[in-house]
Amino acid sequence: MKKIALFPGSFDPITLGHESILRRALPLFDEVAVAIGANSMKNNYFSLEQRENWIRTVFKEEPRIKVYQYTGLTIDFCKKIGAKYLLRGLRTSADFEFERGIAQMNKAMYPEIETIFILSTPEYSAINSTIVREIVRHGGDVTPFVPKGISVK
Repeated sequence: MKKIALFPGSFDPITLGHESILRRALPLFDEVAVAIGANSMKNNYFSLEQRENWIRTVFKEEPRIKVYQYTGLTIDFCKKIGAKYLLRGLRTSADFEFERGIAQMNKAMYPEIETIFILSTPEYSAINSTIVREIVRHGGDVTPFVPKGISVK
């Protein structure tokens, strides 16, 4: 049976932190599914299509990374694609407290799921999509914070 991990998020936009987590997770799993959540309650800055294209561009040489769009509960999407692991990146202790609660609820709804936390590397711990979007909104240069090969404007 394949070990499939799901890495859900908005990736609005993908950052070097996301890329680092994904690349470091690859040795642990047979496949990592990047799932871009389509959340009607959230106003995303970049379109779903743009975010999906960026992720596909960044990982074009890695066939074990699959990219999906999904709606609804993340745990339902895990079941749909056969993922038994949820992958989450942690930058701070506040991230841990937030993610711990979600992981416990997911485990209650789907006992077969295991949430795997990967700590961000120190050089990426301050980078998050919200800050990157603000830099974009104000015309700043985000190239130091996003993966090579993508143009965020």
